[in-house]
Amino acid sequence: MRRTSSLPIFSIAFILCCSIVTLAQNREKFVISAKAGGINAITGEARVHSRGESDWQQLMITDDLNAGDSVRTAYDGRVEILLNPGSYLRVGGDSEVELSNNTLSNLEVRLVRGTAIVEATGADGLELNINISTPHTKLAIVRQGLYRLNVVPGDATELIVRKGRVILSDSHTKVKGGNKVVFSAGNISVAKLTKEEKKAKEGEEVDVWSKQRAETLAKANRRISERMLTSAFATFRDFDPFANRLGLWFFNPRAGCYTFLPFYYGFGSPYGSSYTTSIYNPAGTYYPRPSGTSNPSTGSTGSTGHTYPSGGTAAPRPAPAPPSIAPSGGYRREPRMIDPDTGNRMPRKNLELPSRPN
Repeated sequence: MRRTSSLPIFSIAFILCCSIVTLAQNREKFVISAKAGGINAITGEARVHSRGESDWQQLMITDDLNAGDSVRTAYDGRVEILLNPGSYLRVGGDSEVELSNNTLSNLEVRLVRGTAIVEATGADGLELNINISTPHTKLAIVRQGLYRLNVVPGDATELIVRKGRVILSDSHTKVKGGNKVVFSAGNISVAKLTKEEKKAKEGEEVDVWSKQRAETLAKANRRISERMLTSAFATFRDFDPFANRLGLWFFNPRAGCYTFLPFYYGFGSPYGSSYTTSIYNPAGTYYPRPSGTSNPSTGSTGSTGHTYPSGGTAAPRPAPAPPSIAPSGGYRREPRMIDPDTGNRMPRKNLELPSRPN
């Protein structure tokens, strides 16, 4: 009787273990994604409350948040959540955040209490659309930069814009980098950051952790190899991923996390690190490439310098031109490139573009 009764328990445990292993293996391959809500890093204690559920569950590194899901951290907890490709939300200890809308066109995060940092990676002049709401206000992050929010329930919301630009939804006021905004009891105050405030905030644990994560993710991007890209795009079927996006999320199994894979060169973290691996390879190879296409060394090169696959397969669709290229011609400044050795932005160059014929 003991042996017979133990079989169902053993079977259930075995199936559960297999399910956990399968779930963990989902991110051990070269996964490509453009979705928001992926959990990218966890330290300490963190729990998740899925929409429609009654209980809080342990947050797992393989979880993907849906609209309406909430995350809560303990005093020692920190969580990194993927926003639109290139932007990260980092939640500090004793905090709660809700992913109100996970669509890239109308992305919205609600910070209920505690501290959160948004790192928005991009190139100069690119427009973003990351909506942030708190119990006291609502705002939109529209430029690459570094943003810190602190919410005290029933008291006030503090916004620090270290770099970048936000638009306050109620008044449509633009707040640039180097400013602090405090929302309390219907009042809004804007002031320049003092030297003491800059030093105090940069020394806090969540700020230190955020900077370390930024360096780790940029390094994970720089270590994406040609072989990784080929393996990833061999089974990628979304050949029109460019609308309203700056790039894709690329899971690097060596780093154990997603990193940002931009469409073209010139993207850098506001912390100073560079994202030098991009979908558009300046050497002439475009991704995604359909399964069965050749490597750059074996493919034929057309008159435009693009690499085409051998064997009669159609050429891959090229990545879109950077937004600095004006279709009507004229002078435009190209995005400032990042020196991969120093992490500093390189001087711009003016491009003379031919006018479009009438």
